[in-house]
Amino acid sequence: MGTAARLAAYARLVRLDKPVGILLLLWPTLWGLWFAAGGAPPAGVLAVFVAGTVLMRSAGCAINDFADRRFDAHVKRTRGRPLAAGEIAPQEAVLVAAVLALAAFLLVVWTQNLLTVGLAVAAGLLAAIYPFTKRFFSLPQAWLGLCFGFGIPMAYGAVTDSVPPIAWAMLLANAFWTLAYDTEYAMVDRDDDLRIGIRTSAILFGRADLAMVMAFQGLFLATMAAAGASRGAGWPWYAGLAAGGVLALSHWPLIRDRDRDGCFLAFRRNHWIGFAVFAGALADFTDWRTLLR
Repeated sequence: MGTAARLAAYARLVRLDKPVGILLLLWPTLWGLWFAAGGAPPAGVLAVFVAGTVLMRSAGCAINDFADRRFDAHVKRTRGRPLAAGEIAPQEAVLVAAVLALAAFLLVVWTQNLLTVGLAVAAGLLAAIYPFTKRFFSLPQAWLGLCFGFGIPMAYGAVTDSVPPIAWAMLLANAFWTLAYDTEYAMVDRDDDLRIGIRTSAILFGRADLAMVMAFQGLFLATMAAAGASRGAGWPWYAGLAAGGVLALSHWPLIRDRDRDGCFLAFRRNHWIGFAVFAGALADFTDWRTLLR
């Protein structure tokens, strides 16, 4: 394999060709930063968290493919991944994951307070364990929700040097959201996962999968509304949540027939829900009078 082909395989290993995952990890982090700062956070903190999000998501993809390398070849959607296709050796994937995770950790160590460093260690452990939960835990999507939402308490730690209850409430909200969108994702692979013995929420919920997806979207928005109320948020915050609710309802026609393509499209569109919620926070915490002077 030539250099260009190998670099392309590494890019696919860390999913640089599929940025939706980065956005699903980034939006909760931005919610946390804006809530913690009551507006735009310091530019340096924002840059560290955006870079850390990209690095950790990439590391997570590499270690996930290592953990699933014996399963991916038997799943229609994943059989073309570099490890499953034999383009990259397993030890290479582990090395890539380790280098990226170390880079993210050093970025935090060099720039953030001790509390945030400790939270980063916890986040890294959660992320490292997640790929293996599909072997023994019937609801791995809940674990993923903790991984994808841990940027929220880290954001509070970085901005306020504390992690108040609202940060944990927002983490819970993100876990509900992740359960919704990753169940849609799991619905794509349900037949293959049943055959090879992987556990997912789509298998656990069975014919209740559609109701559970919509229920978790509702729990996510309700919990975020409660978090906003405790923060004294104004109408723009709730307008953002309402927009997110409309987007969530638009998934129903896509998933109701449990069609693979429809479920995958619904999953991919979840980043717009995250954007709508962030837009509400951005509008609510911006002092428009100052900007218009």
